[in-house]
Amino acid sequence: MTQEQTTTMAPFVIKDCALIALATGKRVQNLKELRDHLEVVPLSSLYYHFWGGHLYPGFEEREYANDLGEWAKHGLHDAALAEKLAIIDPSGFDDLEHMRQALLDVVEHRLEEAGAELWKPADRHFQFIRSQIVVFGTGRTVRHPEQLAEVIPGLSPGSVFYHFIDARQRLPRGEDDFRSWLAPGGERYARLCQGLSSIDPYFNSLSELREQLAALFSSFHGRSTDVEPA
Repeated sequence: MTQEQTTTMAPFVIKDCALIALATGKRVQNLKELRDHLEVVPLSSLYYHFWGGHLYPGFEEREYANDLGEWAKHGLHDAALAEKLAIIDPSGFDDLEHMRQALLDVVEHRLEEAGAELWKPADRHFQFIRSQIVVFGTGRTVRHPEQLAEVIPGLSPGSVFYHFIDARQRLPRGEDDFRSWLAPGGERYARLCQGLSSIDPYFNSLSELREQLAALFSSFHGRSTDVEPA
């Protein structure tokens, strides 16, 4: 693909986002209640408890990447369950409904092991929160893939989250926005897309993801400073 051909690509519109936390009214005090509520909570709640910590990491260092693992360890004091919940990677599932089933399998297995412990109350309850994403423009667009090497180091955490994490829920093939935009370039960007697919979006912070994305695009394209307003 020539430089002239790349100009026919639609511009990449850089967006930012925030997650709004909304109460579900569902509270959990023991292992059995966790199983019962996991069956019915909205998928937006699972999204919040597995991805929300990336966008709003808080001041305390977390032991586990998701809220359920944290509660199992520090609320239920069940280290075995916490470890099993902690290794569940939402990016490894086709959709959140499949992840829900994986969570239920883990909790059901733990219930079988726990016996009478299933009614043991936690030191603190777990409250299911659902999320709503709010997307807003940044006033910037990129017209050529090569420009992303310059743009990515300056992206906000919300932009990284929206384009590299949230996109996997929005797009039918579970791709990030970068791979989706580069796909029409065919073989020219095949190696770059492969590199993007190898970056783990879940077990890295947003700043770490931004650094990895910047390094990948920089090594592939070099740098360009031509970023145009939307």
